[in-house]
Amino acid sequence: MRGNDEQQGAVFSYVSTEQRIAADHPLRTIRVMTDRALRELSSEFDQLYAVGGRPSIAPERLLRALLLQVLYGRRSERLLMEEMNYNLLFRWFVGLEMDDAVWDVTVFTKNRERLLAGEVAEKFFQAVVKQAQEAGLLSDEHFTVDGTLLEAWASRRSFVEKKDPPTRGTGAWGQKLLRDTHESTSDPEARLFRRSRAAEARPSYLGHVITENRNGLVVAACVTQSSTKAEREAGLQMLDRVRRALGKRVTLGGDKGFQEERFIAGLRARGVVPHVAEYAVESKHWPNWLRPEERDDPGFGESQRKRKRVEQVFGWIKEVAGLRQMKFRGRRRVEWMFRLAASALNLRRMQRLLAPAAG
Repeated sequence: MRGNDEQQGAVFSYVSTEQRIAADHPLRTIRVMTDRALRELSSEFDQLYAVGGRPSIAPERLLRALLLQVLYGRRSERLLMEEMNYNLLFRWFVGLEMDDAVWDVTVFTKNRERLLAGEVAEKFFQAVVKQAQEAGLLSDEHFTVDGTLLEAWASRRSFVEKKDPPTRGTGAWGQKLLRDTHESTSDPEARLFRRSRAAEARPSYLGHVITENRNGLVVAACVTQSSTKAEREAGLQMLDRVRRALGKRVTLGGDKGFQEERFIAGLRARGVVPHVAEYAVESKHWPNWLRPEERDDPGFGESQRKRKRVEQVFGWIKEVAGLRQMKFRGRRRVEWMFRLAASALNLRRMQRLLAPAAG
C-alpha cells in the first residue's frame, strides 16, 4: 500500500535528542572522554569569567562545538553554526536542547577569544593525554618526533620591507635574511619558507608533535615560526615538557632532518637514546652522529618502522581537520588550533582503541 505524503508538520515531538543518537555512535564515547576532561578544567574556566553580569556561552559547550568543527572538518564557524541549527547530532554533542537557539557567529568567535587567552587548548590536551595514559594506551619508552609545514593565512604578495630592519641579521655571522628585512602585512609572524629546494616558498608556520609508538597518540604538540632549526629545537623543548612522565629508558625516533650534532647531544644529555635515521652516504656536509651502540640498538629498526606513523597524524590534521591552511593569524592562535586538532585526533583514536573493550 502506498504511504501518505501529507505535509502537515507535527506540533510536538516525544522523542528526545538522546534517543535519536545511535547507541554505538563514535561520538558517544568521545563525548564521555571530552566531558571528563572538561570537568578537570572547571576551576580554570572559573578564572576566565567574571562572577557577575549576564551569562555567557558555557565554555564546555564552546569547546565541544570547536571539537566538532575539527572532527568534521567544517571550514568556518559560520558554517558550523548553520549546521548546528538543524543537525541533531551536533546539538546533542554540544549540549543544546531541541528548542535552544544557536549562537550568533560573532558571539561565538568573541567567546572563543576568551579560551584563547586562557591557554585552554593546552590544558585540555594534557587532560586527554592523561586519560590515554590511565587507560594503558601510551608507551612510556618509545617515541617519535617530527614536524610539518602549516600554510599561513597570508600570501606572498603581502610581504613588504620592514620600516626599521635590524642592523644585524639572524643568519650566520650576522647575515641578514629575508625574515630580517621583510614581513607580511597580513600575518607579521608568518615566514616565507620551503621544505626543499624543489618546493615553492610559502608564508607558513611549522607544527611539531611527539607521538608514542604503541598506538600513535600525540603526547606533545606545538607550533613555531618557520626555520631550518625549528624542528630540532622544538623537539628538545617538547621532550623537556613530557620527560617527567616517561620511563627510565626512553628512545626517540626521527627522520634524517634530526641527524644533527647538537640535537643528538641534547638527547644524550636528557638520557634519551637517539633512534634517528642516518644518511646512506656520509659526507662532510651530511655526517652521521650516532654511536655504534645506538646504531646497533635492538629497537632501532622498530623505531624507524614506527616513526612513519607520525605522517598519519599530519595527514589527519591537514585533510580531515582542515588545517592545511590555517584560518588564524599569529603564532599563538595557530598553535591553539593545532593543539585542539591534536586533542581531537587523540580522542578519535582512543574511541577506536577502546571500542572493542566497551563492546
